[in-house]
Amino acid sequence: MGFTDVWATWHARRRMRFENTDAFPLSEELNELDVSTYSHPSEMGVALVLKQHLNRPRTRVVPVLLCLLYLACALAFYALGVVDFSTVLVVAGLIAVLVVSFTGLFYAGLHERFADRQMRLPIVVGASSALLLVFYLEPVTQIALTPFLFVVMAYGLFTLSRNMALAVCVGILAGYGLVAALHYGQGENAALLRLAALHMVSLALALPAYVLLMGRVRTLHRLLQKKSSEMRSITESSRQDALAGCLNRRAILAALEEQKQLADESGIPLCMAVVDLDHFKRINDEMGHLEGDEVLRTFSKLGQTAVRADDFFGRYGGEEFLVIFPATPLLPALNTCERIRVQVESHGWDNPWLKGKVTVSIGVTQYVLGETALEFFARADAAMYLAKQGGRNQVVVQEPVVPGAAANDDEAQGPAHGYF
Repeated sequence: MGFTDVWATWHARRRMRFENTDAFPLSEELNELDVSTYSHPSEMGVALVLKQHLNRPRTRVVPVLLCLLYLACALAFYALGVVDFSTVLVVAGLIAVLVVSFTGLFYAGLHERFADRQMRLPIVVGASSALLLVFYLEPVTQIALTPFLFVVMAYGLFTLSRNMALAVCVGILAGYGLVAALHYGQGENAALLRLAALHMVSLALALPAYVLLMGRVRTLHRLLQKKSSEMRSITESSRQDALAGCLNRRAILAALEEQKQLADESGIPLCMAVVDLDHFKRINDEMGHLEGDEVLRTFSKLGQTAVRADDFFGRYGGEEFLVIFPATPLLPALNTCERIRVQVESHGWDNPWLKGKVTVSIGVTQYVLGETALEFFARADAAMYLAKQGGRNQVVVQEPVVPGAAANDDEAQGPAHGYF
């Protein structure tokens, strides 16, 4: 499968995340494993780079598009013979200055010093000033001034407070009055002055009313943001194991189902490991259940720091955990599992009641295209039990069963250095 096909697969899946619907149902095998609809926010490793480039925030592009819209209006005026081409050049120059200035501030990180990191107030003030300057240089652009002033105000109203927006309106009206006075001083045209006065009265009545009405929309927008944040928090807490602080059983199994389908569609390798704490009953007996819970929490932190950002680490139940490795062949997955084992064994478990080391037994295997999730899971689980039977504190690899291979090919074999 080519890179284009991988991108198409990922892009389609990004539009519709894993959901338990008729159009995208859970498999029967995962329903038996008590799976739900919660999944990890990351995607397969090969798509992560694409996500960084294609899924960037687009809020900073909006003012640029609005500037280009005004430039298109100026070009239309020029095409109709209303303004000279020099006016179009002035508009283009002002847009370039604004875009370069604010882009430089964003890339330099100076916007972080402001309470409004999107810098909407400076953008609104700069755009309004540019519109008034063009109006001063070419009075006929007064036709486009009013509608674009409303567009500029609409851009800033979601973050500007009501008093700040009204103050901007006062500044716009003052600038408009100054430009009208300058026009009258240059030509002493009483009819033009009366027309400018009528426009100013209209703006003086319409702009504040617009700000007050949009205040309700701003309130609704903030309420929706608050509720959305609460929903994300609820969703995240429902995905998280309350004790271990990692993905819970439902979330990790949902991630398994999702990554299985991605592997079937793209052919990208997928690995899974089953991790089990050795002699955990003895740990509970020696330290008590509260300290045993602390061992689980500490192990979960160690495991999550050992895996990559796009891997999935979750608690399956009791002292048993699952690790899913998207877009990962068997050898890198094995290396990660060994890193988890070493970190747990070498960790300083500072507890006087603990007798002996805390260790883990890990079974890891690679997904075979077309097999069920249960078969995939069972093979990793069998490898974990082989690690237990082999003396614990080791990693065992269960080779994937390829259709047509010899019957004994799936037997775990290997050296005696701690993992197979």
